[in-house]
Amino acid sequence: MYEKHILICAGTGCISSGALPVKEVLENELKKHNLEDKVRIILSGCHGFCEKGPIFIVFPEDIFYCEVTAEDVPELVEEYLVKGNIVDRLLYKDPTTGETVTSHEDILFYKKQLRLTLRNCGVIDPENIDEYIIRGGYDGLKKALSMEPTEVIDTVKKSGLRGRGGAGVPTGVKWEFAYNSASDKKYVVCNADEGDPGAFMDRSVLEGDPHAVLEGVLIAGKAIGSDEAYIYVRAEYPLAVRRLRTAIAQAEEYGLIGENILNSGFNFKVNVKEGAGAFVCGEETALLKSIQGERGMPRPRPPFPAVKGLWDQPTCINNVETFANVPLIFRKGADWFASVGTEGSKGTKIFALTGKVNNTGLCEVPMGITIREIVFDIGGGIRFDKKYKAVQIGGPSGGCIPEEHLDLPVDFDSLTAAGAMMGSGGLVVMDEETCMVDLARYFLAFTQNESCGKCTPCREGTKRMLEMLERITEGKGEEGDIERLEKLAVTIKDSSLCGLGQTAPNPVLTTLRYFRNEYEAHIFDRRCPAGLCKDLLVYYIDPELCNGCRACQKVCPVDAITGDKKEPHVIDESKCISCGACLERCKQNAVKTK
Repeated sequence: MYEKHILICAGTGCISSGALPVKEVLENELKKHNLEDKVRIILSGCHGFCEKGPIFIVFPEDIFYCEVTAEDVPELVEEYLVKGNIVDRLLYKDPTTGETVTSHEDILFYKKQLRLTLRNCGVIDPENIDEYIIRGGYDGLKKALSMEPTEVIDTVKKSGLRGRGGAGVPTGVKWEFAYNSASDKKYVVCNADEGDPGAFMDRSVLEGDPHAVLEGVLIAGKAIGSDEAYIYVRAEYPLAVRRLRTAIAQAEEYGLIGENILNSGFNFKVNVKEGAGAFVCGEETALLKSIQGERGMPRPRPPFPAVKGLWDQPTCINNVETFANVPLIFRKGADWFASVGTEGSKGTKIFALTGKVNNTGLCEVPMGITIREIVFDIGGGIRFDKKYKAVQIGGPSGGCIPEEHLDLPVDFDSLTAAGAMMGSGGLVVMDEETCMVDLARYFLAFTQNESCGKCTPCREGTKRMLEMLERITEGKGEEGDIERLEKLAVTIKDSSLCGLGQTAPNPVLTTLRYFRNEYEAHIFDRRCPAGLCKDLLVYYIDPELCNGCRACQKVCPVDAITGDKKEPHVIDESKCISCGACLERCKQNAVKTK
């Protein structure tokens, strides 16, 4: 029996920062000290605190070491495993107090989380089905197999689970539509085509707990009367694909996928389809086309996929996070699940917390938590003590929520009312140095580039909006541009074919709603309040700080800077091209912008 277990985070984030060399050196050091029979190494999925990886946790003491390198391992083994001395320098240090923290449960990043969907991520070996089963895995499936399909559906409806892919459609209602559609063949499809920039929730679940997703898919199959599923995962997620295929093979070996599952008479097959990375394939009808080997382009609805989906058969589509919640509902009960969250939004939601915040990573929180709690408690506040400005929530098709709504509850209905959306779970924090006009331009550039081009409002409308935004950030905005942007945005929302086009204007509409003054400053004052749009910056030199070193003069590509040696220099605004080279070179901080 092992005396200790060492858990090394082996999600994509920690692997990219060196987790596998850490494991290799650890194996050698354990052999060197004759500890290989006393200490077990476990490679887990994502632990969430990605910026602190590789994460190295020693159990049963729960000693949380972070940013561990292969060079640190000999010291860890010698000092902690052999001598019993904690290596303080590798413990987490609270950025506000400067104090070291021993257990991950005492770290502010984890304290306000409620890890239900992520219950096994960072805890078990995702490539070992036994570890999943020991923690209650497939108990939900066993219970569902003993129920009638309508009972399964009613249980999901009672739980209040809503789809976590963006729209928030009640999951049980979607399953009921598929169940009521008469056909000899039905399909279950898991949407793992996570295309939002910076989003990695679904990837982390597949990497860290693939059996939870499979169990949810199997229960959905039982509910709607299906015998086959497709999991559509983007090919850019090689680790998720490999662990998913491993999990399917293990489940087949254990009789949990295949013929007559658990002697219930229920047959089910699971296929993996790798997508090529088109953002539009996150839209369910485009995804179905891609599975069929056709170009991923959306089609009008109705008929909805629950009536006419994959190969024109009734199809139930949910995303990874939705399916991973389902086993818990059957293990712990619909009432238990419904007790978490708000009246209209039950359970938890995973967010990829990024941007100008101290703690970045993957966090799972109960529905109804406020934006303030996520940013300032879990996120640890704004970096470098800058002022909070807004959050972009819901990915590139989401919206920006300003400081005045910091105490807004994070749930489907509250976010929609504020002009944003839950989306798949991207949450980008912005500080005072963020230009909201440029932010809207950035996200619209992404969605415009990803437009499939099938419908004119999305194809042409987003392009015209982007052109206007580019002109405004370049100092070429015109009176009436704001009104034209608003009118065009509303037209695109109302007339686009699919969800991509219908939500693409959201970043523009919310920034116009909450930060209209920044658009006006760009257009009428030819000024960027955040000092980010370089075409609107005016550079000058503070004569009291300039020592006449000529460093700025030497790097100016257009000879716009004049002045004698050891005398204050001057920038000729008529010649300056706002390249910023002088600002970067000046060691006296004498070069300023206005």
